[in-house]
Amino acid sequence: MSIPQSGGGPIERHEQLAEYLESGCKPKEDWRIGTEHEKFGYCKDTLKPLPFEGERSIVAVLEGLRDRHDWAEVREGGKLIGLEKDGANVSLEPGGALELSGAPLETIHETCDEVNVHLREVKDIADEIGVGFIGLGAAPIWQHEEMPLMPKGRYKLMDSYMQKVGTMGRTMMRRTCTVQVNLDFGSEADMVQKLRVAIALQPVATALFANSPFLENKINGHKSWRSRVWRDLDDARTGMVPFVFDEGFGFEAWVQYALDVPMYFVYRDGKYIDALGQSFRDFLEGKLPALPGETPTLSDWADHLTTAFPEARIKKFMEMRGADGGPWRRLCALPAFWVGLTYDQGALDAAWDLVKDWDTETRENLRIAASENALQAQVGDIKMHDLAREVLNISEAGLKARARPGAGGLVPDETHFLNALHESIESGKVPADELLDHYHGDWNHDITKIFAEYSY
Repeated sequence: MSIPQSGGGPIERHEQLAEYLESGCKPKEDWRIGTEHEKFGYCKDTLKPLPFEGERSIVAVLEGLRDRHDWAEVREGGKLIGLEKDGANVSLEPGGALELSGAPLETIHETCDEVNVHLREVKDIADEIGVGFIGLGAAPIWQHEEMPLMPKGRYKLMDSYMQKVGTMGRTMMRRTCTVQVNLDFGSEADMVQKLRVAIALQPVATALFANSPFLENKINGHKSWRSRVWRDLDDARTGMVPFVFDEGFGFEAWVQYALDVPMYFVYRDGKYIDALGQSFRDFLEGKLPALPGETPTLSDWADHLTTAFPEARIKKFMEMRGADGGPWRRLCALPAFWVGLTYDQGALDAAWDLVKDWDTETRENLRIAASENALQAQVGDIKMHDLAREVLNISEAGLKARARPGAGGLVPDETHFLNALHESIESGKVPADELLDHYHGDWNHDITKIFAEYSY
């Protein structure tokens, strides 16, 4: 979940809303990669989720990272709720999952180094206090009541509102984890092409990274339960945003969409003011019930943009949001997958050619089928396994064309970060399939074995 944004001063013209988005446009040489990944923490002896405070807790892990690895603390209401260092931050998901929001970096090599350092630091602290962390799309055995809500004002407001607009919002908040990548665009036209490809192919990412077949100590019937959760959360702010494919789509069309997303809050003086269900359009006219007579700043607009949760979204950059959290190799594979598809024009054009004739129903049905069956999904004549193979080949070609070397020049490009995905294509099995094989095989239906075998 996002932290409070710094957008700027008063909004005096409607055009500033689109100009804020457009200000993210960068020349290609300045495009960067920002990877975010979440993981569940638990007590090793009891396999219970971490409480917020105590000897073995979220705060204990944050304090250890602060004191031993030189992270600066972030507090809200006097509570330690995050850390920051060198352009990256460590934050808390609503149910206590630990998230690294990585710094904007030039290559996947740097991104993977960042992931390695972070997981090593977390393990260094966790091992000392009897804590483990595991990367999955959904909490495999825990009940809702076992998951503590973190003491952040944003989460308290969202928690109560989620019960009014869908059936799975509180499940998303407490018991799901993801890996995401944030990418840049060069112009409005570049943003449009990238976002259309991102939305259309998000189901392929959902399938390749599916890693949540368990919930509440049972098989849940989906390869990506996390994706299933997002389909019944809040229709006003989630989904496949079909208007992105309308003729004339651009920054202003995204503004109009975001203005129609009901508000959660306004952030003032370190506190979250309840604006649940209210209208940013009213806010622009000084008619917001939560702050009568007051008009918003660009910082308010930046905050509001973080409360829309489609499968891919834009702010001053683009977020790919369709993948389950998972094992280490896939934390590096996700940014490699999308960078290969979008940071080389030839690859981007090839990806667009692949999806440009799909209609809204096809895209939505692919999303549903991916969550249920991963690579075994089929929609009409489209077989997900074949589609994923073709998309992965395009991504690999894009990474080869980028030709960003690593390891002091010994590694010629970033293509090896896709190896885990190639293995899935070859075997037809994604992480969820492997977990189910264990469940029906050597685990003898004991889901708790997942912690010993799959923790970081």
